[in-house]
Amino acid sequence: MNSLRFLSVLLCALCGYSDTQAAPKQTNFLFFLVDDMGWADIGVNGSKFHETPNIDRLAESGMRFTQGYAACPVCSPTRASILTGRHPVRVDITDWIPGQSGKSNGNLLITPADRANLAHKEVTIAESLKGHGYQTFFAGKWHLGHEGHWPTDQGFDINIGGHHRGSPPGGYYAPWTNPVLKSNKKGEYLTERLTEESVKFLEDRDESKPFLLYLSYYNIHTPIQAYKKYIEHYQAKAAKSFEGKTPTEPRARRH
Repeated sequence: MNSLRFLSVLLCALCGYSDTQAAPKQTNFLFFLVDDMGWADIGVNGSKFHETPNIDRLAESGMRFTQGYAACPVCSPTRASILTGRHPVRVDITDWIPGQSGKSNGNLLITPADRANLAHKEVTIAESLKGHGYQTFFAGKWHLGHEGHWPTDQGFDINIGGHHRGSPPGGYYAPWTNPVLKSNKKGEYLTERLTEESVKFLEDRDESKPFLLYLSYYNIHTPIQAYKKYIEHYQAKAAKSFEGKTPTEPRARRH
């Protein structure tokens, strides 16, 4: 059993049901994903520079899986695998969408002709849980196809900001140009807004039903636009923590 299929089985086990057995008790799920974050960039994994108190508290109060690996080193395939529990090859998405599908683009090998979306026939975690009475909420980066293949077409009741683009259109500061998320005020920061929308869902949801909250941040993906609220704090911290210039290594030339 591969690791992603195991994720689906684990969800079933935690919910207390199988394909033939009703759940005696249903568990709520809060799943969040951070794009391009290094494994050591949070306090609970040893970072002495980045401050992640909320993530650290969540880790301390729950179960940690420290040997889980991404199904692919790029975006869309990994997201498809997380949602379906299937390997990227099985869902015909092995590169970021649209990627380099069927082209060489200077590579030594021609890349596979991938799908440009997550097929409707694929069964997502949201669809599985929704079939067992769950409320399903998605916020943030989707990057699994154009309109018609967005979160609400794949089992989510609510979609806040998820569409076809991999990087945030218009950047992280309002007014951005996200087709399914309008800014509330000038200068609003996208990451903060997605968090606020997720909290609002938790506060307003139907408490008689279990829920899946899938929060998929666009950060730390480019464009690199730090949250102004914290820039001075980390600049001061860096001045005390590091000396000299950041060491760099030249990128290896492609032969």
